[in-house]
Amino acid sequence: MKYKFALLGAFILYGCVTYDENIADFPSPPTIYFPPKDADLWESISPNELGWNTAKLSELFAYLESNNTRAFIVLKDGKIAIEAYFGKNVLGNDSFDKESRWYWASAGKVLTATLVGIAQQEGLLRIDDPTSDYLGSGWTSMTAERERLITVRNQLTMTTGLSYQINDLDCTLPACLTYGSDAGNQWYYHNAPYTLLGKVVENAAGMGYNEYTRRKIHSVTGMSGQWVTQGFNQIYWSTARDMARFGLLILNKGTWGTTEVLSDTGYYTQMIQTSQDLNPSYGYLWWLNGKGSIRFPGLPNLFNLPLADNAPRDLVAGLGKDGQFVEIVPSQGLVVVRMGSAPDNSLVPILFHNEMWEKLGLVIIP
Repeated sequence: MKYKFALLGAFILYGCVTYDENIADFPSPPTIYFPPKDADLWESISPNELGWNTAKLSELFAYLESNNTRAFIVLKDGKIAIEAYFGKNVLGNDSFDKESRWYWASAGKVLTATLVGIAQQEGLLRIDDPTSDYLGSGWTSMTAERERLITVRNQLTMTTGLSYQINDLDCTLPACLTYGSDAGNQWYYHNAPYTLLGKVVENAAGMGYNEYTRRKIHSVTGMSGQWVTQGFNQIYWSTARDMARFGLLILNKGTWGTTEVLSDTGYYTQMIQTSQDLNPSYGYLWWLNGKGSIRFPGLPNLFNLPLADNAPRDLVAGLGKDGQFVEIVPSQGLVVVRMGSAPDNSLVPILFHNEMWEKLGLVIIP
């Protein structure tokens, strides 16, 4: 195992922060740091200076390593407080480090949500338009009337109403996209209509998805990832530090340093708060903690639970298969990144996620 940890500004007591339900109202950290976009430099800051419980770091690292973690990063106000690498890279070699690339899986959904917001602020699309305005009629096998009920907003909120009683929820062919209920009346974690958001942006912008991502996000933040086609899916691959850069952009409300990337504050606010009544713990492709109920991926039922009771209530999370996490805690100026292989057999490892926060909380509490 290779790891480093460094200092983090003034300590904020974990779990004892009061805040308004609209977490977008949090002020941006006054001294937030942004690493240069064109150099391999990133200031670090040590947990000791934060008053964090460094005696619990070894327990955290042991837990992460035993659960197939490859990379784990915690930023405080933009600076690296914890950075650890474990185990094998994607080629199976025992050399995973800050240069290694890994897949975001469904954590990439939050990058797409941001790109949709950018496209809307540029006037290229409107999220309340029918999806067929951008994909053409017949992108599903439903009647034209029911198909036009589905909007880009429905794709962002998992409320398209498309049937999930099919063999392949990744399939984007019209034959796989059949009627389940009218749009807006059903919440289900259906991957195919999400994937088609990439094509919506491509058609609206008149350029490829990678090119649009490069121009609007990479060029400002210094990220260097890439969307890769895998079957029906578009999967984003990058380093863990690239993922941390994206988390930092979202923590600072869509602005990188003084450069606005997602300048539509209304869209940003909607993106990271409850977006519909069917799943209070879901925004625009972001998962929200601290809500009274949740529908989990792969299950139609509503559970009277938060996303992660061990995490801060204002946690906003991008979650992906096998435990790919990019998360922010606005009240504490935190960005948390985890990349790795599956810790368990669940579609998205919710139990592991909650236990990870339990271990991290023991570090953050002095």
